[in-house]
Amino acid sequence: MSIKNLWKSGRRQQLTDARNIGLYIFALVVLAITWSGVKTVQTNYVLQKQVSTLKQQNEVLKLQNENTQLQNEYYRTNQYLELAARQYFGLAAPGEKVLLVPKDVAMKYVDQSLVPKDPSQKSEDKRSRYAKNFQAWRDFLLGRKLVEE
Repeated sequence: MSIKNLWKSGRRQQLTDARNIGLYIFALVVLAITWSGVKTVQTNYVLQKQVSTLKQQNEVLKLQNENTQLQNEYYRTNQYLELAARQYFGLAAPGEKVLLVPKDVAMKYVDQSLVPKDPSQKSEDKRSRYAKNFQAWRDFLLGRKLVEE
């Protein structure tokens, strides 16, 4: 089929008819409006997720502020001041006697199997390599602290 025959064919004339071209333009406009609507819905969804996340973070921060305020109130109480004086300064209330027990005397009454031989060394883990690896992965996936202090 030559180009002249293709240009004069009935199929080409049917496709390039003014009514059909109007339908093509209408279809393009409908597709553009639909695409724009889909993009708007997607953008709104993403923004709504961000708003929800920020609201949750705001609630968490409010709870942390309330917790801090309660801690500050506790630190102002006489009960805390008394405990802090006993713990950090070795002070006692009037009429009380403070007894200082030497470490070697106190350690006599402690079960020695619970006390490591050398405090600088940690007890050796007797589990298999696979059990240690499994435990490490479980701790990682559950968000547990991996480094001992």
